[in-house]
Amino acid sequence: MILLSRAVKIILFLIFFVVFFEAGLFASYTIVTQQAPNPADLIEMQINGVTSLLNLGPKIATQKDITILNENEVVDALKAKTGIDGINLQSLKATTYQDTSADTITVNLTAMGYKDSQTGGTTGNASSGPIVIKSNETYSITATAVGTPKNKGVQIDVNSIVITATRVLYNS
Repeated sequence: MILLSRAVKIILFLIFFVVFFEAGLFASYTIVTQQAPNPADLIEMQINGVTSLLNLGPKIATQKDITILNENEVVDALKAKTGIDGINLQSLKATTYQDTSADTITVNLTAMGYKDSQTGGTTGNASSGPIVIKSNETYSITATAVGTPKNKGVQIDVNSIVITATRVLYNS
């Protein structure tokens, strides 16, 4: 019988461990997603996870809340771009992942909006039925914009606001 040195045994054990670990990962990915795995993406995900644990790769960016200096102009622009009746000013939030010491930064905006709806009533001298006022429709608005950092917050360029999502939260 051939005697293997201790180092060769350890190397073989590590190789078998990695092979069985990868086989298990691929099998579990297939079971969970019911799709064939992409080996390159799975291996890259593992490498990124290990390097972030060991602080070898790039740091994971953290989201920072920032103060909007021109809130009223931003609210008016959001109302105009979404076509809703109003924005709750207390719900307007701005966040960024970028360094606020740069000249311009990309800002993520979120807000809650509402729309009133009314049907019926009179039009001119004619009556078109009873007045029916529906409950407010509530919306969640997500947008991106370019801002200029100042010493107490960020000045949003209202012309750069792009609505990324408008979701109806309540509609009666």
